[in-house]
Amino acid sequence: MTPQVRLLVIALGAVTLLIVMIARFKVHPFVALTLASLGLGAAAGMDPAAAVKAFQDGVGSVLGFIAVVVGLGTMLGKLMAESGGATRIATTLIDRFGERRVHWAIMFVAFIVGIPVFFQVGFVLLIPLVFTIARRTGLSLVKIGIPLVAGLSVVHGMLPPHPAAMLAVGAFKADVGRTLLYGLVVGLPTAALAGPIYAVWIAPRIVLPAHNPLAAQLVGVASEPATLGEADRTPGFGISVFTVLIPVVLMLLASAADATPSLNPGLRSGLHFVGQPIVALLLALLFSFWSLGRPRRFTREDIMKFCNDCLAPTATIVLVIGAGGGFNAVLVQSGVGRAIADLASGSHTSPLILAWSVAALIRVATGSATVAMTTASGIVAPIAIATPGTPPELLVVATGAGALVLSHVNDSGFWLIKEFFNMTVPQTLKTWTVSETIIGVAGLAFTLLVSLVV
Repeated sequence: MTPQVRLLVIALGAVTLLIVMIARFKVHPFVALTLASLGLGAAAGMDPAAAVKAFQDGVGSVLGFIAVVVGLGTMLGKLMAESGGATRIATTLIDRFGERRVHWAIMFVAFIVGIPVFFQVGFVLLIPLVFTIARRTGLSLVKIGIPLVAGLSVVHGMLPPHPAAMLAVGAFKADVGRTLLYGLVVGLPTAALAGPIYAVWIAPRIVLPAHNPLAAQLVGVASEPATLGEADRTPGFGISVFTVLIPVVLMLLASAADATPSLNPGLRSGLHFVGQPIVALLLALLFSFWSLGRPRRFTREDIMKFCNDCLAPTATIVLVIGAGGGFNAVLVQSGVGRAIADLASGSHTSPLILAWSVAALIRVATGSATVAMTTASGIVAPIAIATPGTPPELLVVATGAGALVLSHVNDSGFWLIKEFFNMTVPQTLKTWTVSETIIGVAGLAFTLLVSLVV
């Protein structure tokens, strides 16, 4: 066995160990990634202290950036929820789209609201609105709900500034603005196929119980103010959308500035500064204190409480992403990354297809899109460096698409959807699982199409 083949076998064993620990023995992903990283380093012949140091440095380098992005994005999402800005966006779009196209409105709502928040947060934030619409219109909960989860899922997996996507941006050395642009070009038609279009077909084939206990508790929450006059104090539609889109606009402007050689150097430098993800999110958050907090007359103490309350639930996702960064660092420093790159460059496999396939395999086995994306980006990044010609931004999008495919019973999102929609396991497989698989396959297809013209 040559040294390269030996390293590849070790890498395969480490990934297999990771999958078995998470899927079979229910080890927490953070612990599993830590054990797999140290085991990989030891098996690859690294000095134990060097393996620990590589893992530690990998965690630190990732969290030095991602932890700030997670914190700022979560605070912005909390302000949207507490102020009613998210509900204002949703109800306005639904009113303008009309009842016949309400499922399309829900998809766009999910796309907008999902930009600064995690999938689970966006889902819990918007599901009361879905219950209310279903009650008022008599439409199937599946027809309205599937576009919601499809939109949130696409944004969560493919678009910065979501943490796993940002980690992939760093691994592939991609440009954030272009990644966001390509993610939107790929993500919108992907969400349309997996959301409203698929929902129209599957909804008549899924019969849900007449009584939904969660709907009975939450219906009306999205549209009925708690106190007289509260609706009048909800932030307006325009200012709410503008606040959420500030990070997106600033990051796109930074990329446009880099692509415009004739631009004044001082202006380019300024746009590049405000377009950095951390700065863009910070500016959006500071602006939200005024734009979303002022209409509701939030005090400084209120805002401080909201910011504190929302950070605790982010601990798990931050730790998992950090451990994923540590695993990637051990892969690189042990020589596994170079061995994989040499093998892939000799096989002439498209890096886009390889990134999607690796992420999809890990996603199916572990049930975690975050673990799939962080691990796959570390494995494929050396290949991308050794295989010029593939835009790194499209590698991020392809990896995100693969990390969303075929959610099933080992994914917490599967059970979240099942319980809120009051579906059976087979019904959840026919709706949520198929929708996620459409996202993965369509996302890869659209990414390959974009790669033909960029």
